[in-house]
Amino acid sequence: MQSLQDQDDLIPRPRGSLPKMCAAVLSAMTIGGVLFLSPERLFGWVAMVILILTLGPLLHGLCLLAEEILYHSNTRHRGRGWSHVLPACGLWGKTLLAAGLAGLLLHLVRHPLPHQGQSWELVLLASSLYPLLKSLGVLGPSEVEVSALCEGRKMNVAHGLAWSFYIGYLRLVLPRLDDSITAFCATKTSSLGRGSRKLIILIPLNANISHKLNEEDDRILYCDNLPNNEIDRAGVRGRVYKHSVYSVFDEHKKAHECVLEYATPLLTLHSMSQESSAGFGEPERRQQVLLFFRTLQDILENSLECRNHYKLILLNDEHEEDPHFLSKAILRNLQQQEKEEYCLTPSPQQETVNTFPSQSSSRASAPPIKGDWHHPDPISREPTLMYSLDPPHTLKHLEENNHDYPEK
Repeated sequence: MQSLQDQDDLIPRPRGSLPKMCAAVLSAMTIGGVLFLSPERLFGWVAMVILILTLGPLLHGLCLLAEEILYHSNTRHRGRGWSHVLPACGLWGKTLLAAGLAGLLLHLVRHPLPHQGQSWELVLLASSLYPLLKSLGVLGPSEVEVSALCEGRKMNVAHGLAWSFYIGYLRLVLPRLDDSITAFCATKTSSLGRGSRKLIILIPLNANISHKLNEEDDRILYCDNLPNNEIDRAGVRGRVYKHSVYSVFDEHKKAHECVLEYATPLLTLHSMSQESSAGFGEPERRQQVLLFFRTLQDILENSLECRNHYKLILLNDEHEEDPHFLSKAILRNLQQQEKEEYCLTPSPQQETVNTFPSQSSSRASAPPIKGDWHHPDPISREPTLMYSLDPPHTLKHLEENNHDYPEK
């Protein structure tokens, strides 16, 4: 396996609106060509095409409606009425409105189309053939369309697993992690308190998880468990949640302790890919792992309870020749965390300098020198409230006393 230094190259981004833009450009070019060749019949042709393209889905919706009413009205719709069944079958909304506007435009067009009688036959024939081709899968949605629909509506397996992992585990244990590490360091001689205080979660792309990390990399050794967290959950009194502490050795045999574990939902993805009845192959598993990483990252970044208590590491499985890849990937992230914490630590001078001295001392010792604001004191880390003892004055009072100020 290989660690991803630039994870953006591998993690799929949400699909954008490029297909809509391409479709709009193609439609504009076609309409422009028809307008140039036959401007007087443009609206008639456009109305005819829109009517064909919308009547077909409406007829297909009628076929779906027959199935839903006869066999699924009580089980799937539970008597919610036509207001729910009709939109579910596509017999309401944009399609119906577009068909009505196209028919109205075709009725109002002044210049009749050539062979108008045959044109209506074409409309009926194309609209009736659409449900057949749609039912046979000829006009079915492509794989990209299905993927975009599932991602947009959060219907993927990865979305459910990520939310389950967060709500059922991470949201419960991450806010307690710092206290567990403190209690662990108080009872044992450990360097964990001086190192990373985050839970490192490993997410391999192949979803193949080893239950003992030393079997995967002999530079990773199990040390101990953090104190148990007992939480009442789903009728279980005192359900136990725990984390394991590992020592990760570098090339100089120096140990670095951290709290480490794999993302357990990946076990589900790997097991599903091994079952033929799940219909879940290796390409789908890899895609779901990437979506799981992206979804979990978005969830945790927006969680105030879990912020700064975790670190997600995505592991690539393309190169497995390095037996110490896993330890190197963990050490790189530990070093990155140490650099970030060092950069965020303020210098001792900034903590001890008092920017605003007391009012009495400033009046006694500081002479009123013009231009002293050009040399401000170092900025204090603690905010100070400054107030004036002079009574407030109105603008009218300032205008009356304006003669007291020397003119330039």
